[in-house]
Amino acid sequence: MEIKQDMSDVGPLETFENPCPQRDYNIEISCPEFTSLCPKTGQPDFGTIIISYCPDQLCIELKSLKFYLQTYRNQGIFYEAATNRILDDLVAACQPRRMTVTGDFRARGGITTSVTARYP
Repeated sequence: MEIKQDMSDVGPLETFENPCPQRDYNIEISCPEFTSLCPKTGQPDFGTIIISYCPDQLCIELKSLKFYLQTYRNQGIFYEAATNRILDDLVAACQPRRMTVTGDFRARGGITTSVTARYP
């Protein structure tokens, strides 16, 4: 069974002005209820997405991030592709100074997987 990797229903990621753009500081967001589908089996995958970034002019608005991540719920996508796509979309939305996205996925068949992608 092969599931399409169609992300056409991804909503916009909203941002707001960084209240302290003159300073380097870190924002860490943990999303422990991330779900997607295995593109080979169609079975659900569960994990935690951890986003850590140093904002420049813009910060990510959390409600839109929540809705954005929920769009993966019915998408057939490998862990590696999901983690890297999330990083690419977040960087495009807020142009941070630095960002790291980690996908920490729960065990399936006795194997756990953690994928980390970094910008720049």
